[in-house]
Amino acid sequence: MENLNRYFDLFDQSRTSEQAFRELVSLFSDDIEFVLDGHKKQGIENWKLFVKLVFKENADIKHMYEGWRAVEGTDMFETPWAVCGKRSSGHVFTQTGKDIAKLSKDGKIRYLENVPDNTNMFAAYND
Repeated sequence: MENLNRYFDLFDQSRTSEQAFRELVSLFSDDIEFVLDGHKKQGIENWKLFVKLVFKENADIKHMYEGWRAVEGTDMFETPWAVCGKRSSGHVFTQTGKDIAKLSKDGKIRYLENVPDNTNMFAAYND
């Protein structure tokens, strides 16, 4: 659960800190499966590419989340989140949604699904 609690802060810090990016990557299993708007991607290298693309598209970004809680009857956790940011174009944005995650036996994030309220949020990342 510690890795989930560190995820959002490290994600935001990774935009300007290579050390934070390394720490962020270390939270995940090498065979991470992540889902953006229903589009599945696999592997830590694809995860790193996604994060770098987010930072290319956004000049600044900040996440807030309510706290991870176990989903009853499953091995998953979820949290509602909100993000505000400034695109590289200069436009500002806000978004809300929830993340769903599973952890490996050693506590690494092995599954992460991002479920934004705006279903077009990741259209540029799903090509």
